[in-house]
Amino acid sequence: MNIRCNPSWPARSLPLLAAALLSACAAVGPDYERPAVNLPAQYAVPVPVSDAPQVTATWWTLFGDATLNELMEAARRHNTDVQAAVARVEQAEAALREADALRWPSLGLSGSAARQRTSELSATGNGATFSTFQLAATMDFEIDFWGRLRRASEAARAQALATDYAREVVWQTVSGLLAQSYFSLRMLDEQIALSRETLASREESLRLLQLRLQTGAATRMEVEQAEVERAEAAVQWRELQRQRELARSQLALLTGQPALQLEPGRLSDVPLPPVPPPGLPSALLERRPDVRQAEALLAAANAQIGVARAALYPSIMLTGAAGGLSTELSDLLKSGARFGSLGLTLDLPIFDAGRRRAQTAQAEARQREALAAYRAAVLAAFRDVGDALTNLEAARTAQADVEAAAQASERALRAAQQGYEAGHASHLELLDAQRSAHVAQLRVVENRRAQLSATVALFKALGGGWTAPDGLTASRDGDHRER
Repeated sequence: MNIRCNPSWPARSLPLLAAALLSACAAVGPDYERPAVNLPAQYAVPVPVSDAPQVTATWWTLFGDATLNELMEAARRHNTDVQAAVARVEQAEAALREADALRWPSLGLSGSAARQRTSELSATGNGATFSTFQLAATMDFEIDFWGRLRRASEAARAQALATDYAREVVWQTVSGLLAQSYFSLRMLDEQIALSRETLASREESLRLLQLRLQTGAATRMEVEQAEVERAEAAVQWRELQRQRELARSQLALLTGQPALQLEPGRLSDVPLPPVPPPGLPSALLERRPDVRQAEALLAAANAQIGVARAALYPSIMLTGAAGGLSTELSDLLKSGARFGSLGLTLDLPIFDAGRRRAQTAQAEARQREALAAYRAAVLAAFRDVGDALTNLEAARTAQADVEAAAQASERALRAAQQGYEAGHASHLELLDAQRSAHVAQLRVVENRRAQLSATVALFKALGGGWTAPDGLTASRDGDHRER
């Protein structure tokens, strides 16, 4: 149905007409409300006492390692996953601007020139030839009577938020993996140094036994046992070097620097940062970017229900044109050549075999899927914090035991050496004491790496210092809006 209006209506009537129609009906579809998720009041693992503030955005600086800080900065600039995530944010922001632009009138300028000849055999034609020139300003505006465009803009805004949260999730994943890989590399550096010392000790022991064998002070079995220990120490040393190269390659990939080289260091030189207070479990809903991403996707799916439902109702398009039409180009801008039109186009769906209702059902099902994903993200966040606290507490309490074991094994080794030199202990007992001391030293380094890794996991589980992006935020009740 077309409703044609007098082109002499004043231009100020258009916004008044549109405002009147827009105020006649609210946007269809459900308004978003944050769903309730039941979480325990406290974490199962007791929280360590700490005066540290909440996790900062640059949590890795708490480890006090300049090399780690440089690697993080390189990853932020060159990591391909981060770069792709930033590009996705830019796409989502552009899509949001596109959705917002649809809520405004579309203005254009059109022009045409044609040369025509009428038929001599037609009822009205006389075989005349003439030209037609036209220049007109056009306007198209969909009156958002049912809120379809408003819901579409709401969905695009929530999607843009979700994409920005996803970018932060990518950075959290990259930074956490980088820190873990770096600590593994430093652990391997220290283990390589210990294994090199052990290998040198085994080689010296083998050399002395070979000399003693020549004088009859040692047996062939003792020499062969020493050779086995030397070979095993060499195998372990080379295996640790292989693992170190793999860790370096992982860091090179994460930082986007294929030629990355790192000088050996000591894991024991990396200080243990203070443990941040986790706070209440409900705070995860505000801090965790993956939870906020899931909520933004839920809000977008909720808004899409309104878009689908609005398609069940008539759409109203306001169109207009004004310009000049003449048979002579020189007369195109004269007052007599002026023309204008203003109209309303109504598109009313009558029968589509249930297609629009099926689309609405799909939108509602996607919203329920997004709701389940949001609740799953909340539960996973709660589990992550609990697991990180469990691992951190286990590594922290084990540190005293592994250090005590290392000290006891050193004393046992000294006693075995003294006994062997005095002839009270066998060479096999000495080898066993050396092996136990070496394993105990490696465990001390491994447990320190476990503490550092658990601390990184806790930083990440608590939100990694995430802050809301400039220009976009989400209120506490979940209604997404611009600042």
